[in-house]
Amino acid sequence: MFDKFISERNGPDGGRRRFFNFCGIDIEALTYEEMDHRIDRWISDKSGRSHHIACLNAYCISLSLRDERLKAIYQHSDIAGPDGMPFVRLMRYAMQAHCDRFDAPDIVLHLARRSIEKGYTFYLYGGAPDVLDSMRSYLNTAFPHLRIVGARSPPFRTLTDEEDQAVCDEINRLQPDIILAGLGTPKQDYWIDAHLERLRGSVIIASGATFDFFGGRVAMAPQWIRESGFEWLHRLISKDFLRLWKRYTYHNALFAYEFLGQLARARKSR
Repeated sequence: MFDKFISERNGPDGGRRRFFNFCGIDIEALTYEEMDHRIDRWISDKSGRSHHIACLNAYCISLSLRDERLKAIYQHSDIAGPDGMPFVRLMRYAMQAHCDRFDAPDIVLHLARRSIEKGYTFYLYGGAPDVLDSMRSYLNTAFPHLRIVGARSPPFRTLTDEEDQAVCDEINRLQPDIILAGLGTPKQDYWIDAHLERLRGSVIIASGATFDFFGGRVAMAPQWIRESGFEWLHRLISKDFLRLWKRYTYHNALFAYEFLGQLARARKSR
């Protein structure tokens, strides 16, 4: 049934990469170990372009249905990982392969722990000033070894060309290995796409709510809720209800409608 959803292609390193198609977006089945190997290879060349890790969930897919630019950004990201246990469980079942959940907070914690061995350096871009300060304090307290070489809270408005160039100059001077872009979806995705060639030798992670979680503005769901697949419900009934209700009602319903249509077409074609 799922044969038409699954594709394979060679990666830049010659290895085989497997993808599951959700409404036109190919999401990769991979593990953190595989991600680690890619990150280490990417950051070894500080003269090369930066690389994009996208964490994709139903909201991202829903937005891409009406936004061709966003769809292209996700399709061309260097890693498009499944953010959400329903995605992960379906991919594991359909592809008979192990894959990890790629949500930004877990990736950041994983890389922070791994930086004990690897010495990764981090740059934080996004969040309100107080949230950014709290996030930086949290990470420094939880991981005393962590090297955060810079942090910037951009204004809500569009930056001028001069301001944007100053950001690029600062980041390129500091040469961070990992850039956490926490501007919200899809703004952070547009920003990453516009700066992949301008920022050299970094891995840029679309970090979304990571800044709010680690900055203490919003409480992260307990682990058992996150693993259950109902983290969206925990967030919906949180202090961000007015901001998130449309995401978890209209956009989730839109994704479900489109994906069920994709399933029906695949079944009919058989």
